[in-house]
Amino acid sequence: MAVTIKDVAKKAGVSISTVSRVINNSKPVSLEVRKKVLDAIKELGYKPNEVARSLVTRRSRLIGVIVTDIGNSYIAEMVRGIEEVGRMYNYDIILSSSYGNKDTEKKFVQLLMSKQVEGIILISEEKDNEVIEEMIGKKIPFIYLNRYYLNDKTTSVSIDNELASFDMTKYILDLGHRNIMYITYDENEEYSIEKYKVAGYNKAMEEGNGEGFVFHANGYRIQDGYSIGQKVLNFAREKSVTCVFCCHDELAIGLMSFFYDNNVKIPEDISVCGFGDLKIASIYRPRLTTVREPYYDIGAVAIRRIIKVINNEKVDKENIYLPAQIMKRESCEKVR
Repeated sequence: MAVTIKDVAKKAGVSISTVSRVINNSKPVSLEVRKKVLDAIKELGYKPNEVARSLVTRRSRLIGVIVTDIGNSYIAEMVRGIEEVGRMYNYDIILSSSYGNKDTEKKFVQLLMSKQVEGIILISEEKDNEVIEEMIGKKIPFIYLNRYYLNDKTTSVSIDNELASFDMTKYILDLGHRNIMYITYDENEEYSIEKYKVAGYNKAMEEGNGEGFVFHANGYRIQDGYSIGQKVLNFAREKSVTCVFCCHDELAIGLMSFFYDNNVKIPEDISVCGFGDLKIASIYRPRLTTVREPYYDIGAVAIRRIIKVINNEKVDKENIYLPAQIMKRESCEKVR
């Protein structure tokens, strides 16, 4: 038979309400009495009913996390950061995958609210204006994480994409490349992060006296990089391009696969760089030179900020920018 709060009270020689005060830390209790209660809890192996406890304390110690797809390696890294740091502060997470469906995201918001979560983190790859508007209306601590799009109505944690793109382009220039192609996608979309990356690229090219070419892909997946391979190759040969900088690792991997299938050697014939440092970037051969986004840290900082808001601690209202790093690997080398 399960041990009850009544059993603990009897063992400690105190009232049930006193045991409740100790468990929920709701009212002052003398050190002597607190020790008696805690000793009784330990001896009997009592486990408080968390649902009942949350009704008393109005604290569920739960954070809701909605993701596009936990199968994406970088999202898994973010979730790991959220979960591990949450655990440090005695918070658990409820995880849901929406697979990019906005109606599903809205459904999960309602579900998480019914579970009395104290905050919600949305990790998405879509433009989520409707979902964000709904979240704002819930008046609950909320953070939006998206490596493709921004939203000026909510706080996010990310890197300075313009600076990261500038630094990568400068690194390429320092290797002696002057004709550098940048492959982008969706840069003209109002909320797209791409416009910042393009700005960083253009600034570095201007300062380095390079010849820049912005090329547009039809998407940011591996197959999109592969499908534009011939056009990129033709353009590169026509303009004497020696390095291609892709806005996402997936595009770079797709392009490199096309080059491999068509006997174009990397980096001997042309150098390729990416952005993101997904797991595949260091597995594919040659290993991809890329901008490393600190996905684990992004998740960790996001939940820490939410916990601060829950506890009424002082937080900045501005977006949080973490440092990026250039991963120098074999796909990009000095001009021969």
